[in-house]
Parts: sequence; C-alpha cells; structure tokens
Amino acid sequence: MDEAIAQSDRAGAIEPVSAGRALIIQLVHTFYADVRADPILGPTFDAVIGDRWGPHLARMVEFWCTVMLETRSFKGNVFARHMAVPGVTPGHFSRWLAYWFSRTNALFLPAAAVVLQRAALGIAKMLYRGYFGAGAHFEAIVSEAREAARVGKPRALPARDSCS
Repeated sequence: MDEAIAQSDRAGAIEPVSAGRALIIQLVHTFYADVRADPILGPTFDAVIGDRWGPHLARMVEFWCTVMLETRSFKGNVFARHMAVPGVTPGHFSRWLAYWFSRTNALFLPAAAVVLQRAALGIAKMLYRGYFGAGAHFEAIVSEAREAARVGKPRALPARDSCS
C-alpha cells in the first residue's frame, strides 16, 4: 500500500500516508466500535472476546497490516478460530461486511477501499463456506451488505438465520 491509500479529499481524513499503519489502526478501531454497538454482532463478539478487546484490537491491527502492508506481523489460524464460534448465522456476515464496506469507503481512496474490501470478501467467503457450505448464497449476502453500506444502514439488515 502506498500514499494513494489515504483519503485526502474528505473532511477529517488523514493526509497521504507513510502512515499506512495509522490508517489501519483507525479502520480497525472504528470498524470494531460499529461491530460492538450492533445488536446482532455485538453480543456474539462479546461472548467470545469478553474483556479482552484491547488485545483483540491489537491483533486485528497486526492482521490487517500483514494483509495490506505485508508486515508479516500476524501469526494465527483465522479459519480454526472462527469455526469455534457458536451461533454464527448468514446475518452476521452481511452485517460484518456492511460495516467493513462503510468504514473502508469512508477512510480510504476508492482504489485502496476496493483492495481492503476484496481481501475481506475473500476471508468472509472462506469462513462462510466453512459454516454453511459452498452453495450457500454468499453472493446474496454480499449484495445485501453492499446496499446497506451504500445507503448507510448496516444496522437495518435483517437478522438472517438461514442461507436462503
């Protein structure tokens, strides 16, 4: 990621960056604030993370720095950790993606937002297939999330509990 990632034409955005890490920190913290405040996602994340949000956020910063900045500072098995979380529904995925799309669109130039979104979509698709199988309507979840992010209403998404 280079200086083109910074959103310099929006109010409150960070200037073009050698501060790629600073933007990722901002993204992770604001995104997870949205997740925690969500009536569907919040309880699921809190049940798993409990009072360890500080270490979790630091770990997520390292994860996204590894993905986007190639720092290789994250070590772990993302798939196994997530497959151990009980009660996950398709609705969790649409909401998570909607918040991710909203935050990346707000903080990054379009080209960088797309790169972050593609990375998240790849991860989400892998996890979604782990929970629900390959033919489980992932594209419908993505469309729903994109539309909710576009209109600024991730919280209005239905609490889907099935893949249809």
